[in-house]
Amino acid sequence: MQVPPYFLGRPEEVCIATRDIDKTMEGLVKLGIGPWKVYTFDPSTVSEQTYAGEPSEWALKVAFAPTKDILWELIQPLWGPSIIADFLDKNDEGVQHISFDLDGLPWDQRIEAFASRGFKVLQSGFWANKVRFAFYDTAPLTGLCFESYSVFKDVNHPEPDYIYPRTG
Repeated sequence: MQVPPYFLGRPEEVCIATRDIDKTMEGLVKLGIGPWKVYTFDPSTVSEQTYAGEPSEWALKVAFAPTKDILWELIQPLWGPSIIADFLDKNDEGVQHISFDLDGLPWDQRIEAFASRGFKVLQSGFWANKVRFAFYDTAPLTGLCFESYSVFKDVNHPEPDYIYPRTG
């Protein structure tokens, strides 16, 4: 077997699946990771929702904390089908996926780059009309789900539901 050309680009995000996002944030803050911006991803904030290749509605609580070299993400399932709920049904809490920048490859070419290597989209969406994201079925062969996302250049993230640790 020949190794095909590398296409993933730079790792940009590590995501931990959790059943209790506040507890996980508390532990990570003790390690110096934070503050965390917490959002609800649901049909009101994420359009074009899919799961298992089909349109599907779901809700997740998602938190982000940038550090020097990587963006940390936490996801807690709220309702509906999701790869995070699937992961937690089969595993303990922990690293569920890593996201790569694919060297700025246009969105459709990202999907095709994974598909041409045999990896289909498991779940996807379009957050705040500014960020497209897709999770791929890499875990059966690699032990880990891979994600790519594309942020529009003029992105202004919405106000978070809350920031942890809370100040004031």
